Amino acid sequence: MRISSLYRYPVKGLSPERLGKVALAAGQYFPGDRLFAIENGPAGFDPAEPVHQPKIKYLMLMRNESLARLKTRYDDDSRALVIEHEGEEKLRADTTTAAGRAAISRFFEGYMPGELRGEPKLLTAPEGYRFTDSRSGFVSIINLASVAEFEQRIGSAVDPLRFRGNVMVEGLAPWAEFELAPGQEIAGPAGLRLQVIKRIERCAATNVDPQTGFRDLQIPKALMTAYGHFDCGIYCRITAGGTLSEGDSLEALPVRVEVGAA
Repeated sequence: MRISSLYRYPVKGLSPERLGKVALAAGQYFPGDRLFAIENGPAGFDPAEPVHQPKIKYLMLMRNESLARLKTRYDDDSRALVIEHEGEEKLRADTTTAAGRAAISRFFEGYMPGELRGEPKLLTAPEGYRFTDSRSGFVSIINLASVAEFEQRIGSAVDPLRFRGNVMVEGLAPWAEFELAPGQEIAGPAGLRLQVIKRIERCAATNVDPQTGFRDLQIPKALMTAYGHFDCGIYCRITAGGTLSEGDSLEALPVRVEVGAA
């Protein structure tokens, strides 16, 4: 399989950022991914003792499709979050300062007042934690051939970005990613190893067009009707580090069979 594109989502529920190259470290998350979340009223998140929280405690596309109408980016050097709406920059705020975080809260209070349960606050993930939907959501892979075949089944265009994956791959047969067994490894350049964890079950966030912000399809329902499941994509963990670039090849390694196994 070949890497078509790489994406990170610095803020849960907000825009993707396309990357040409990324360095993956063993045992870590996809770099720069889900570093922040915006709580929708008090979430009970404690950065000193981070515990995985249900995504409904944060602003998210599943319930807040207006988020897709914002274009955002995060600057790693300045640690600034930039928010654009309708082609105009609306906010540039330092995520490390109280003043910057307060400015982010004020923006969302003004942008989506009817969707808030309380004050929206920017939460920052402490070291070793990320605001992923799944506790094991280290790296997500989307097979573009599966998305294309799904489009044909339902007769509607489906933007692969609806599935908010980190690694988009091509060169696989449709749904061949589901033939990879949990624990099986995928080899990349310079010794990189990814280990398959599980399939990704999809929620109503995928119903939202990532370009328009309109809830125009019923993706989970359509997946169940077409295939008998809600799944698209797989989660992997990084077992050996390395660098990935657009155009690089990945190879699924044979499943290891232990000597003496029944």
